[in-house]
Amino acid sequence: MIEILKRHGLTLAIFAACTTGLTAVVYHLTANTIAEQAALEKQKLLDQVIPTALYNNHLAQDCYILTDKALGNEKPHKLYVARFNGKPVAAALESTAPDGYSGAIELLVGADFSGKVLGVRVTTHNETPGLGDKIETRISDWIYSLSNKFITSDHDSHWAVKKDGGDFDQFTGATITPRAVVNASKRTAWLIQSLPEKLDALSACEAN
Repeated sequence: MIEILKRHGLTLAIFAACTTGLTAVVYHLTANTIAEQAALEKQKLLDQVIPTALYNNHLAQDCYILTDKALGNEKPHKLYVARFNGKPVAAALESTAPDGYSGAIELLVGADFSGKVLGVRVTTHNETPGLGDKIETRISDWIYSLSNKFITSDHDSHWAVKKDGGDFDQFTGATITPRAVVNASKRTAWLIQSLPEKLDALSACEAN
């Protein structure tokens, strides 16, 4: 009986070793491809919130870490700086709308340093399908209504849903979600205006 158990144990050990080795080989062979695809997806998202004509640096690599309560929490958020011939002209900043209907909504907000919002995209959310998920571009074009609008202060009354006296439509049966996105975008875009003189004090993102 003991000999049988030993044989089974040895077989399992060999199988585990082979599986681990195979996994390591597959990871080694595909790691570069996975990294390249992730970089392409990141760049694609950044280009949706900052037009490529505005900058000529490698936006995805010009990355800093920023922590500010205006971003919805006190967690570190990534800041991507767009430069033209070395001069900072705009930025894309990760942000969080903590007050979504079904929890936090993660955003990427692009704006220049004169108060113009260039684009906003939702990166993750748990909003109700058929209602709150209209913040996604594949469901609705609502998020595009935030582009090319100016913000004059962190209390700009235009930056609110129409139900609150602002310029932006709410969704039928769902006001909380668009309100959260608009407010978070406003706070983030206003923060972006103050960043050029702070860049030297920020920590760079770790290389992937």
